[in-house]
Amino acid sequence: MINRALLRIKVIQTLYSYYKGGGQSPFAAQKELAFSLEKTYDLYFHLLQLSVEVTRYAANRIETRRNKLRPTDEDLRPNMRFVENAFIRQLADNEQLAGRLAERKLSWMNYPDLMKSLYEQIEATDFFLEYMQADGTDYEADKEVWRKIYRRVFLDSEELEEAVEEQSIYWADDLEVLVSFIVKTIKRFDAEAGAQQALLPMFKDEEDRRYGERLLECALKNEKEYLDLINENTLNWELDRIAFMDILVMQVALAELCNFPTIPVNVTLNEYIEISKQYSTDKSGIFINGVLDKIVNQLKADNKLMKVVTFDLK
Repeated sequence: MINRALLRIKVIQTLYSYYKGGGQSPFAAQKELAFSLEKTYDLYFHLLQLSVEVTRYAANRIETRRNKLRPTDEDLRPNMRFVENAFIRQLADNEQLAGRLAERKLSWMNYPDLMKSLYEQIEATDFFLEYMQADGTDYEADKEVWRKIYRRVFLDSEELEEAVEEQSIYWADDLEVLVSFIVKTIKRFDAEAGAQQALLPMFKDEEDRRYGERLLECALKNEKEYLDLINENTLNWELDRIAFMDILVMQVALAELCNFPTIPVNVTLNEYIEISKQYSTDKSGIFINGVLDKIVNQLKADNKLMKVVTFDLK
């Protein structure tokens, strides 16, 4: 689930905290990275849980209306399609989800107003109306409506974003990418799997898990070498005049360029240029692209940049 694009960002964020905190020890930085990644995985489960809680709110609202002093026909015979959604019922029984929520003590209990607001936003969408008025529904339709809810309602909700950031500083920038993972999870759900439906693992494989650790390790261990390279290739700039985040992005990019021979140069450059656009200044992408391009050419000329060449055998 936690892919390399997200791992790059987490390593840069960890380095930022490491340096701003006085750089206690590389071991402490590795522990911070591991903790940050666990928190990101927590958010994946917490956001899955959100769909169950919003459905529970909708069910409670129906029950409240049924018990009014003078209920209307609509109150007594409500459309139950949303609250009886087969995907949500399966998710609510999911053993892996229940285990993680209990273990990590994750709950939306303190956010009743958020549940109300999110449900009202869902009700106001055209796709919700179509879902509720359809002649019939099935498991795939029940999944699809929730994929749309995550993409079109939850992802655009400022209240949800504020609630997520309020609960953990580690979740401040994770909402968009975690929603994409949840949409992928919903697509993979199979009714026949029942409560044993597998959720996404924390990492795709051991190689990805080790990638983040090693990237941080190399960025710290070779800090002086990478800063010297940056300094040599920014002749018209002193390092203290370059945005701190720009230096961090280039430092981690160099760690990847020099220590991961199976990752193509253009992939590394493109990934870190995109990160700089998101986390640094408006002009950082162009600046970092120019500096890293010069460094790559220098490393190639000095035979210090070794990449594995793959052949397309036909």
